[in-house]
Amino acid sequence: MKLSIVIPVYNEEATIRSVLERVRRVPLSEIGVEREIIVVDDCSQDGTRERLEKLGHLADVIRFHDVNKGKGAALRTGFEAATGDLVVVQDADREYDPMDYLKLLPPILDGRADVVYGSRFRGGEAGRVLYFWHYVGNRALTMISNMTTNLNLTDMETCYKMFRRECLASVSLEQNRFGFEPEFTAKLAKGGWRFYEVGIGYDGRTYAEGKKIGWKDGVVALACILRYGLFIKRGLHSAGGAGSNIETAVWADALPATAEAEVAVAEESTVAETV
Repeated sequence: MKLSIVIPVYNEEATIRSVLERVRRVPLSEIGVEREIIVVDDCSQDGTRERLEKLGHLADVIRFHDVNKGKGAALRTGFEAATGDLVVVQDADREYDPMDYLKLLPPILDGRADVVYGSRFRGGEAGRVLYFWHYVGNRALTMISNMTTNLNLTDMETCYKMFRRECLASVSLEQNRFGFEPEFTAKLAKGGWRFYEVGIGYDGRTYAEGKKIGWKDGVVALACILRYGLFIKRGLHSAGGAGSNIETAVWADALPATAEAEVAVAEESTVAETV
């Protein structure tokens, strides 16, 4: 069993080394899981690329984008390079603790789940106290997403999404920026893959410390929830998830003009922002 850890990076020169070291310290071998670390630099401008060129010994695969494309695009590049049986998304800013992989893995290894989300809102874990309106926005987006997918997630926007690699073969991902989160969730939900959630810790950072996501990304997320949650055909999927085929399609022509416009305007206004 191999776990591919995909790390999209944009302007994280100060933290990328420590994140890679923390990922390598997770004792995956003790539970019989190999690791594959894949880093995708999304055209960083702060010296991250130069730092990564010196950190090849800490990663198995490093890819560089020549232009800034966004978190979703960086993840697609990383997913294409992944060879593991399982895949997990890891941010490069130290907000999430890689040791939580040990909480995400059991539902999949036990054969209960195909997809496991790490929830910042399930009790029992320490979390830094930060922005109230970010909390409200995350909970609202999760609730609206749940209404369109019929899931009962508590944290759709979480970074920590672990899943069987077969899930990627079942969907065609399109969003280049933060719209990845609702798109990925909606497409897998409509395909019938088995979702689990586990509580994780969260050491969020402030804007002064480099946080990038803002209210415009919330507008994009809402438009993507409507697009992918309401206008996707339900796929045919055999029980158990792994190895199955799912036929999914976006009804692009059915997307309301207002939602299409919201995506276009918001993405244009955040063209310089990414992961």
